[in-house]
Amino acid sequence: MISIILGTRPEIIKLSPIIRELKSEEFFIIHTNQHYSENMDKIFFQELNLPKPKYNLNIGSGTHGEQTGKMLIEIEKVLLKEKPNIVIVQGDTNTVLAGALAASKLKIKVAHVEAGLRSYDKNMPEEINRVLTDHISDYLFAPTEIAKNNLLKEGIKDNIFVVGNTIVDATLQNLEIAEKNDHIKGFFNSVVDKDYFLLTLHRAENVDNRERLERIVNNINELSDIYDYDIIFPIHPRTKKRLIEFNLFDKLKSNKKIKIIEPVGYLEFLILEKNAKLILTDSGGVQEEACILKIPCITLRDNTERPETLEVGSNILVGDNKEKLIKAVELMLNKKRDWKNPFGDGKAGKRIVRILRGII
Repeated sequence: MISIILGTRPEIIKLSPIIRELKSEEFFIIHTNQHYSENMDKIFFQELNLPKPKYNLNIGSGTHGEQTGKMLIEIEKVLLKEKPNIVIVQGDTNTVLAGALAASKLKIKVAHVEAGLRSYDKNMPEEINRVLTDHISDYLFAPTEIAKNNLLKEGIKDNIFVVGNTIVDATLQNLEIAEKNDHIKGFFNSVVDKDYFLLTLHRAENVDNRERLERIVNNINELSDIYDYDIIFPIHPRTKKRLIEFNLFDKLKSNKKIKIIEPVGYLEFLILEKNAKLILTDSGGVQEEACILKIPCITLRDNTERPETLEVGSNILVGDNKEKLIKAVELMLNKKRDWKNPFGDGKAGKRIVRILRGII
């Protein structure tokens, strides 16, 4: 028996190809509910036609220590009751670290999907989570050779499997669903009336730092003065809270070219990505999706754990630097979208399940 532990939107999306490959009697899902907004979370199970979690832990928000501690307590209770052979975690959230720790201490094997990613920036909570999880995992499913080499450099030698990234499987499978969905088409037509840039912003290092967030807001406003495109901004609850707290929200809201919308479902977001002229983001998953969909991406961070996107030319890092942003936008708008997708062929989920079945 396999236990899949997840808690956030990216985990649900990236684990969906694995869940689809497994037979119902082979696994059960523990959902920590780390994302506690209906639109940010529960809707994905319905949209992606995935089975409901067997356990919902309803952890919600809190400090890193509080959230991780609560997860450890509740996950351990479930694992003691169910006694799975293997626990699967994906990515770099507090859910991932708590799930891996709880399982490891109970002598349950841990499989880490998307192992080996590194930003080499320990100011990012996600970097701490992914490094610790890799070092206590028994099976490491690396998306690329770069990720595998990161693990080898840290002394991890055994049970590393380069399988591609399940984000390719998920993107290709779910884009097809989205493009056939009349509701999604209606949503798109209600939001979009001209060419647009797509903006996402949620990383702690950007939104929790008032000075940095203000620079990013000013940069986005200046960018809107240069190009005759709308900027569609599905706003993350955390980001909205900080913008209001720092008295920056009105700077964006008063700009008629910036269309602030509530968080959207995954399929709606895929359609927004697919049809954007360019994507501005601080999300790792969005960097990958943009690369797969052949949409130029500009990352509002100083580093990335997705260096493959930089190597193939689908993505540029600009941080909070206005000059870099302006130059990068001009460059990417004129760039040929002929880069090669470095994240695999869309069969990562099948490979992972085949390996896990062999292990069990």
